[in-house]
Amino acid sequence: MTRIVLATASADLEARFHAATGGAFLALPPAPLPNDPAHLFALLNGAPPPDVVVLDAELAAEHALDLAGLLDEQCPQIAVVLVTDQGPELSLAAMRVGVRDLLHPTADLADIRGVLDRAAVAAQTRTQVGAPAVMGSAPAATGRVISVVSPKGGVGKTTVATNLAVGLARSAPNSTVLVDLDVQFGDVATALDLAPEFSLIDAAHGPATRDSMVLKTFLTLHETGLYVICGPDSPAAADTITGEDVSRLLQMLALEFRYVVVDTAPGLSEHTLAALDNTTDHILLTSMDVPGVRGLRKELDTLTELGMLTPARHVVINFADNRGGLSVADVEATIGTKVDVQLPVSPAVRIAMNKGIPLLQSGGRGSVTKQLRLLVDRVTADHPHPAGFGPEPRLPRHRGGRGNAR
Repeated sequence: MTRIVLATASADLEARFHAATGGAFLALPPAPLPNDPAHLFALLNGAPPPDVVVLDAELAAEHALDLAGLLDEQCPQIAVVLVTDQGPELSLAAMRVGVRDLLHPTADLADIRGVLDRAAVAAQTRTQVGAPAVMGSAPAATGRVISVVSPKGGVGKTTVATNLAVGLARSAPNSTVLVDLDVQFGDVATALDLAPEFSLIDAAHGPATRDSMVLKTFLTLHETGLYVICGPDSPAAADTITGEDVSRLLQMLALEFRYVVVDTAPGLSEHTLAALDNTTDHILLTSMDVPGVRGLRKELDTLTELGMLTPARHVVINFADNRGGLSVADVEATIGTKVDVQLPVSPAVRIAMNKGIPLLQSGGRGSVTKQLRLLVDRVTADHPHPAGFGPEPRLPRHRGGRGNAR
């Protein structure tokens, strides 16, 4: 039986809970909300810890949110329900601290039962996280993690990643998310002209790590229908994100989105290796110069030795120009594999980056745009849409308005 605790000063709400549950709940004394989980448990008079805690936020919304956040952090097996009639702003704040569901103060008996049933299922699921899978059960459908990688900086990874993500978002509306994993100096927000309210720090820590519904509230919606997790504002924040954080985040996103595009930092950092360990498709990028090409050859050899190089991979040359003394044949001979896409030198790329409008968003028929479309076509043709993934419903996120690039 689900153990439910109700914290409210409303005799009317308590009476409706009694009618909805047949009295199968414990009401705390009608006093101010407890300050922390320990205080709440002390009020149970020796009763077992609850599965569901219902907090009435009508008189002290901030206090209720603080307590909900502490419960989620210290007792993740407990599902928290918030009683409130405030608008979407409080709803988003509640989800971000780990509240599982909201209940209106005048909810009828059917609504109360429905909310408590959902919370009970959520509590049971949280308790069972990490339990062995049932033999014979079907694996959950997962999307594809597409990592754009290069051993060197300055070769256009963000340009390729943002255009690829926009192109995929157009082919599968509301089913693509882009993650800026250059945790120190990521430029995805600038390249997409976004002013994000939240960043990778929020998505990789706290309640978002345990609940996909909470995670989605930290995404920024681009006008093309692409969802974005932007890099942190401060390079120092990189120290707070581990490889385990990256792996967990990408695995959660792959359960929710058809395509997860990752813009990595140069080289093979801890974060990039964690991404590559979860990658299904590689976009291997180099500039058309000797250091870049030799670096890509070393990276290919390293990934092969580590067993991280997947069959689904695409080699892209950026700034392709035969007048520099190298030909595409020279590049292919050095790296030991075929070049799939060539992005020529073009001022349109710099203009698009400065405007924060990717070429595949603005359209056009230039040679770079055509090659970027070819890359999108190659990625979508490599694997049809994964089973179980259709167009995603639009998530309740604020747009990162244009004209506010940071």
